[in-house]
Amino acid sequence: MAPPSRRALSDNAETSAQTAPDSDPMSVEARIYESISAALLQGRLRPGAQLVERDLAAAFGCTRGALRKVLARLGFEGKLVLEANRGAFVPSPSEEDIREVYRARQIVEAGIVTALCGTLSAAHKRRLRAHVHSEEKALRAGAIEESVRLAGQFHVLLTELAGGRALLGMVGQLVAKTELYKALFDPSKGSTCSADEHRQIIEALDAGDLNVALTAMRKHLAELEERVVEQVRRSAAGEDLRAVFKL
Repeated sequence: MAPPSRRALSDNAETSAQTAPDSDPMSVEARIYESISAALLQGRLRPGAQLVERDLAAAFGCTRGALRKVLARLGFEGKLVLEANRGAFVPSPSEEDIREVYRARQIVEAGIVTALCGTLSAAHKRRLRAHVHSEEKALRAGAIEESVRLAGQFHVLLTELAGGRALLGMVGQLVAKTELYKALFDPSKGSTCSADEHRQIIEALDAGDLNVALTAMRKHLAELEERVVEQVRRSAAGEDLRAVFKL
């Protein structure tokens, strides 16, 4: 694979590269982590794309040791797939892999909706509505990465309000996976987890109408799932790192 061109990293990463001293390994690693994560969540990397270690180290102007730490972190978070003696790859989940994760979300979040229905306090409602307002604000500003993050965090917030501390880690992982699937396969609709749909869920929970709340959540997740699966069937593997990182 040809090494990445210097025109592909984002302006932000490029500026950071110029100002972050190599003597501070944590700032270098943070810069690389943020740049690769942004490329993933903005849909600029295609499923199955290989991130060649030497090319990335040259592109970011860092040591391969620093890069390996970042790739290991991204692999642990499920954002990259690390293969021994082969390197790092963008996940390329099958249709069944995607459906399995959404199926798990359907089951877990139905329980969360049931626990919350008719029990929202005034403080809970303020937090949820303020969160949805932030989602709408990010969407209007065209901040795709922030929109995706906030959309996923709505579901994590519901888990927190339900008192599901034991579930927070599980739900966080499931949401992170589906955020990545949306970004990989549906990048043009970065925040497809609709704020309007979230508002409908809040209103149903507030009204104490369990059937409506469950139907709203199930429909919401099912539509996201089908949209991603539709794009999976059309997707083609492979990506040129030159076009992704704009270095």
